[in-house]
Amino acid sequence: METMQLHTIFIFIFIFFNLLHFHSVTATTIVLINKCTHPVWPGVQPTSGHPVLVRGGFKLPPRKSYTLPLSPSWSGRLWGRVGCTFNSFGRGNCATGDCGGLLFCNGTGGTPPATLAEITLTANQDFYDVSLVDGYNLPISIIPFKGKGKCTYAGCVSDLNMMCPVGLQVRSRDRRRVVACKSACLAFKAPRFCCTGKYGKPQTCKPTAYSRIFKVACPRAYSYAYDDATSVSTCTGANYLLTFCPHR
Repeated sequence: METMQLHTIFIFIFIFFNLLHFHSVTATTIVLINKCTHPVWPGVQPTSGHPVLVRGGFKLPPRKSYTLPLSPSWSGRLWGRVGCTFNSFGRGNCATGDCGGLLFCNGTGGTPPATLAEITLTANQDFYDVSLVDGYNLPISIIPFKGKGKCTYAGCVSDLNMMCPVGLQVRSRDRRRVVACKSACLAFKAPRFCCTGKYGKPQTCKPTAYSRIFKVACPRAYSYAYDDATSVSTCTGANYLLTFCPHR
């Protein structure tokens, strides 16, 4: 246990100095670290009009990190794919977060449910959040470094798979465990859960019993489409640390 704790401390010291170095010589960077006990295959999808980074995906082994430089004014989302198998041609599949059976997502988004980290860089202020609007598959946190402004933590540390309502559960092939938790919108397709139709504005789309479960467990993450007030974080001139399974 002590060896593992020391190893984790050294990782964070290494990342911290990397962030300081990159902050002084380049544009914004985001360091991805995998604290899960299993590999994670991060997916990276830009917003329309922005460049695809690292071909849209790669493998990140346990206790490893990857520093990803972001182009100025970049906007997009990142997520973790889990339970992936790919052949030598980069084709295969993932148990959760799959992007068309490809190792390199190349701009394709992940199949819900998947926990999303979203970030938009601007000249004056960055906007970032962790979203459960498309469901949940693993814990994610975002922490800014060396920025100005509120620069608060964003994320979902709780394991929602352990408390996922039966109607939202995605189970493993052998049915023995829950590997992801759907959003109520994905599960039931109803306008009041999806914030569509007459529910398509903040005044009419309100929290539901399902979104409240997500919000209680993860108060610093989006629980439904109009959950802006307690979910969006802002910072200026920062670098970012995105951690998969931050509670470990």
